[in-house]
This record gives sequence, C-alpha cells and structure tokens, in this order.
Amino acid sequence: MIDLNVKAHVIVSGRVQGVYFRGNTRREAQKQGVNGWVRNLPDGRVEAVFAGEKENVNKLIEIVKKGPSHANVTDLKIEWLEYKGEFKDFQIRY
Repeated sequence: MIDLNVKAHVIVSGRVQGVYFRGNTRREAQKQGVNGWVRNLPDGRVEAVFAGEKENVNKLIEIVKKGPSHANVTDLKIEWLEYKGEFKDFQIRY
C-alpha cells in the first residue's frame, strides 16, 4: 500500500504579515483537511508546516502562493519532510 500522506515545510516571503495571512492559511487548511501550523517570523516572512493527503497539501500550497487579498507573495520555498502524523489539527503559533 502506498502512503499518500506528505509533510511540507513552507517559507513564504513578500507582504505576508499584517494581511490576515496566518488566519487565512488556517481556514484554508481546515477546509482542505490539512494539519500542521503557521507562524510569523521576525524577519517578516511566514513559516508553516502542512501535513496530510498529498493532493490536499498541494492544493493548500497553491492557495498560499496567492495569499489573502492584501498579501503579495514574492517567494515560496518548500522542503518536503517525512510524514509522521504528529499533528491532530491546524494551529496558528505565536
């Protein structure tokens, strides 16, 4: 049986703080059934980990590439990690 679950560590650059980016990401993750977390970084970027079914994680990555209406995403770095099933929901970290 093939494991269809994946985990992605994502760093988003651009105008991504102060534009409801974390809240929008959490809402969209919940819609997609993706677990993990999102947080602001001190340098103005946003960091997130998305874990779940590959198709849903990829959909969430596409949504995050655009961001909410007032965001301006200029770069997105993705590192694929081993899925361990350690997240039970999706949280905003502070």
